[in-house]
Amino acid sequence: MTSLDRTAGELIVIKVGSSSISGERRAQIEPLVDGLAALHRTGRVILVSSGAISTGMPFLGLQERPADLPMQQAAAAVGQNVLMNRYQRSLSRHEVIAAQILLTASDMDMDSHRVNARNALERLLELRMLPIVNENDTVATHEIRFGDNDRLAALVAKLVGADRLILLSDIEALRTAPPDEAGSEPISLVPYGDPLDGVRLGASGSHIGSGGAMTKVDAARLAADAGVRVTVTATPLLERLVAGERLGTEFEPNPRPED
Repeated sequence: MTSLDRTAGELIVIKVGSSSISGERRAQIEPLVDGLAALHRTGRVILVSSGAISTGMPFLGLQERPADLPMQQAAAAVGQNVLMNRYQRSLSRHEVIAAQILLTASDMDMDSHRVNARNALERLLELRMLPIVNENDTVATHEIRFGDNDRLAALVAKLVGADRLILLSDIEALRTAPPDEAGSEPISLVPYGDPLDGVRLGASGSHIGSGGAMTKVDAARLAADAGVRVTVTATPLLERLVAGERLGTEFEPNPRPED
C-alpha cells in the first residue's frame, strides 16, 4: 500500500465525503484538520469538502438527504455556513486561515470561469491560505451538477496541476469485491490504464452522501490521466498517511500526460 511523499512544496488536493464529517462522525473534523495542517506546514494543500447538505439537514429537521432540489438547496445554504465555521474554528488551533471556493459544473466548462477559478486558487496558495472547495449546491441544478465531489476534486487537481489527489471516505482501501464476501481482498496499487477486470465496485451505502467506490475509481482515473497520483483511503487514516505509513489504494499516474 502507498505512503505519502512529503516533498517540500508538493501540491496536494484532498477530498472528504459527507459521511466522514457530519452526523455521528462530526468529530472527525478535528483529526482531519490536524492532517491538513501538517501538510500545510510543508507544502500546499487544497481541501474539497462535501457536507453542506448533510450539515444543514439537522437544522431543518431532516433525517435523510432530501430528494427535491429546493430542499437540497435550502439545506446547503444553512449547512455551508455552519461547515465552514467548524473548519475555521479547528484550523485556528494551527493558526491557518481557510478560504471558501464554491463552484458549479458550468464553472469548469466555461474557459473564463475555469481560468478565474484557477487564478483564485493559485493566489490563495501563494498567500498561504487553505482553500476549501465545494459544489455550489444552492444554485446548482440536477442538469448541471458534478454528480459527486470525487469528480469535482479530480477536476480541481487537474486544474491546478496537483502532484497528488487523496480521496477520503469510510473505506480504508478499494477491494476486489464487497468486504463481506469470501475472497474479497484490498487493492493496494492500480497501474495506469488497468481496467480492473473482475473487480466489482458498489455505490454509496450512505443515506447522506452521493458517492461510492465506483465514483472514486472514475475520479481517480480522470486525475491519473492528467498525471496526478491518486490515493483512496479512509478519513481517520489521513494523519498516519501524512506521517509516512503505507495505506489505501494508489492509482499510478499517466507517465506522459501531455501526449
